[in-house]
Amino acid sequence: MIKSVSELKVQIFADGADIASMLELYRQPYIKGFTTNPTLMHNAGVKDYERFAHDILAQIPDRPISFEVFADDGNEMERQAHRIAGWASNVYVKIPVTNTRGVPMHGLIRRLSHDGIQVNATALLALEQVKQIAKALQGGAPSYVSVFAGRVADTGRDPIPLMKSALDLLAPTTQLVWASPRELLNIIQADQIGCHIITVTSDVLKKISLIGKDLQEFSLETVRMFYDDAAKSGYKLELAAEERPVGSLASR
Repeated sequence: MIKSVSELKVQIFADGADIASMLELYRQPYIKGFTTNPTLMHNAGVKDYERFAHDILAQIPDRPISFEVFADDGNEMERQAHRIAGWASNVYVKIPVTNTRGVPMHGLIRRLSHDGIQVNATALLALEQVKQIAKALQGGAPSYVSVFAGRVADTGRDPIPLMKSALDLLAPTTQLVWASPRELLNIIQADQIGCHIITVTSDVLKKISLIGKDLQEFSLETVRMFYDDAAKSGYKLELAAEERPVGSLASR
């Protein structure tokens, strides 16, 4: 059992788009990189994509950061990918495994990778997709393959066999990313199978101090939490007539 975050071999990347939170996490030595996407940026209120990227890259120059293209046409994806890659040497460009019509982006990913662009192939959920992307990245620049293990688990499937098989398919220059984790346990699972990277949102990262926590102590803290919350609420259960002691003034 892992006793502390310092024992983990898997690299933890923070997943988000709030600059203040990203900079706070940047101060944590266990955060080895960052990822974001248009959905996270939209939810964080980002209005200017490029300005946001330049702001964060100026303040985080020495850890990998993934930014995603937001086109649906392959040619426009390629144009955006070259522009994004030019922002800084620590940038990885996220390219979805298909466009919104289900057209595979294997060819584009191959071209970009062999042009020297660090690609983060994203939104993979099936092993066949991993096989195709692994072939596309073979012999190219350093790259990531993001398999959305959390979404696989959302379908009632165990993602661990898929992630283990994915590891066997990748070249040494490609790292497997466990994406969309749902709980702290996923970090431990990713570490145990030898996954290279796991992307973790701030709500899960808040629990990281719980790794290895004594369960008896945790139980007592839970009991105290329930008691304190009940006391703060002012809840009362008045004695019913049949519960009052015989002979008490209240029963006369």
